[in-house]
Amino acid sequence: MESPLERVTQTCTRLGIKPAARLLVVRLATQTLQFYRERQLVQSYPVSTSRRPPSNVKDSRGTPRGLHEIAERIGEGQPPGMVFKSRVPTGRHYSELPGAGTDDNLITTRILWLRGLEPGLNRGGDVDTYERYVYIHGTNHEDRLGERLSAGCVLMRNLDILALYDQVRTTDQVLIVD
Repeated sequence: MESPLERVTQTCTRLGIKPAARLLVVRLATQTLQFYRERQLVQSYPVSTSRRPPSNVKDSRGTPRGLHEIAERIGEGQPPGMVFKSRVPTGRHYSELPGAGTDDNLITTRILWLRGLEPGLNRGGDVDTYERYVYIHGTNHEDRLGERLSAGCVLMRNLDILALYDQVRTTDQVLIVD
């Protein structure tokens, strides 16, 4: 079985692109995200992915597999716990909202918006990760990380996404694997 790092190298070769120096690997089976720099593990984080089976198809609400890149970084300068609606800060911390602990997942703190790199798998047509608005972002349900909880996004602790956000850039790669 090939390692995620080998898979990235093979996929990049097939696509004719260079592997990025920074890589995030989301492992669906273990609900973890590993951050690599120059092929060396820097940090591992608990995450939550979709409560539904993995899927790259539009409207499936499954977390999409395959190689992606960070298309946009959103939230610079906002405080931890800030709630975003349509990628715009609302000016309110999630604890200020009624039912913040029981509501659906809120998008908080920072957003890393993903773009699929593999045509027909996670880019273009009905399998376009970017058009599906799939993000890595903070959550109001930090106590439930490790459970399959989202509607397709990758959820992180607010302080974890804050730390990660400062270390990654657009075009850094993200591999989502079983």
